[in-house]
Amino acid sequence: MTAQLIDGTALSRQLRADVGRRAAALTAKGHQPGLAVILVGDDPASAVYVRNKVKACQEQGLHSVFEKYEATLTEAELLARIEALNEDPAIHGILVQMPLPKHINPQKVIETISTKKDVDGYSVLSAGETMTGLPGFRPCTPYGCMKLIESTGQKIAGKHAVVIGRSNTVGKPMAMLLLGANATVTVCHSATPDLAHHTRQADIVVAAVGRRNVLTADMVKPGAVIIDVGMNRNDEGKLCGDVDFAGVSEIAGWITPVPGGVGPMTITMLLVNTIEAAERRAGI
Repeated sequence: MTAQLIDGTALSRQLRADVGRRAAALTAKGHQPGLAVILVGDDPASAVYVRNKVKACQEQGLHSVFEKYEATLTEAELLARIEALNEDPAIHGILVQMPLPKHINPQKVIETISTKKDVDGYSVLSAGETMTGLPGFRPCTPYGCMKLIESTGQKIAGKHAVVIGRSNTVGKPMAMLLLGANATVTVCHSATPDLAHHTRQADIVVAAVGRRNVLTADMVKPGAVIIDVGMNRNDEGKLCGDVDFAGVSEIAGWITPVPGGVGPMTITMLLVNTIEAAERRAGI
């Protein structure tokens, strides 16, 4: 393998240590950062994600509130609970774990969360702040990807970046963050006729479509930075990403592994957003 591994686990550890220091400083001044996490229903994967988020908060000295509700919870009841958390001065960030039961409109839930506490960065206003470069909360996964790219020491400004995927949660905000860093950005998707034509010109590729081997060695520019957001299973049931890791590693300059790349960064950036929310509330 010629590519250097971009170690998301190590970078996450560094960033969480900084979160812990900032949380301790705020707490000493009487402003302990607080995150509320709401889980509705019994989705096993969601339960694991929520447990990891709560644990991460506790480890770094954040006040964590975990509320679990049955799948029969009504939309009105959930919205009312969010409104109450919006007014709670001890809570600086609110996260409602997706997916929600079908009778609850997820966008309505997201838009009910106060923009000052939207630490997931999913609301329409937060998306607008990301697009226009205004101070706000960036969606955690794209925010983490930016930190991973920056950790390589490679300049982003002036580089050609290709984002594979156009989801509202990763692809679109990823493109906006790269544009904000002065990259020239191409967004590719399922209707792009010749994906390889674009990726072979890219200095940075972010693959985020949820499909195995969407990016192979023959599609990569030598020395490129490859960020693999995908979470898939191969034929043996082993976790893998969207990138053909073995092949692409022989061509790329830097690459994130799966697991151990983007994954650890998502929860970490949630903590970073929560700390930033608490600091803004405290006037720091």
